[in-house]
Amino acid sequence: MPLTLQYSNEDDRAYGLAGMSISLAVLDAIDRVVEVSIDTEDDPMIDFSQDYYFSASPAISPKAVWENLMRNYHLTASMVVSNLMARSLIRLGEDIPADIMDAAYREIEAEGRDTCGLEDDEIKRIYDKILMQNRRIFGNPRLRPAVSQLAQLISRRRRLSGSELRDELTYLQL
Repeated sequence: MPLTLQYSNEDDRAYGLAGMSISLAVLDAIDRVVEVSIDTEDDPMIDFSQDYYFSASPAISPKAVWENLMRNYHLTASMVVSNLMARSLIRLGEDIPADIMDAAYREIEAEGRDTCGLEDDEIKRIYDKILMQNRRIFGNPRLRPAVSQLAQLISRRRRLSGSELRDELTYLQL
């Protein structure tokens, strides 16, 4: 079954969630995860701590708010790319179709403009960096068995707390 933006089955969801989890670990943001669950249909599969969500307050400097917005944008964009890469490169063993990457880029681009007020060249630079980083991770044949193990664990356990996920990522040396 070809890759689409929609999940084709539970296995596809597990690989997507495994990819996003690995991306968060690589970006040193796994501590922001409260819980992951493969069973959520309408809600996001990753429940984040309050550190992830936007908080505007007169006590917070505009620079700190901007840095948080940019950090979260980078995390979100990376999760989109890592989700697709884990599902396609590892689960299906094939490159991501160009139309799927184009659709993902359009979403990442819109988010960059709407949330952060970024210009096209800034978005492209961030996207290219994310794409290169994720290709190194998910294109590494030595990591593929560990990614598959994490996806199987997620599928079997259904739900993991943030600390359980961190422990599993450490155990798998991801």
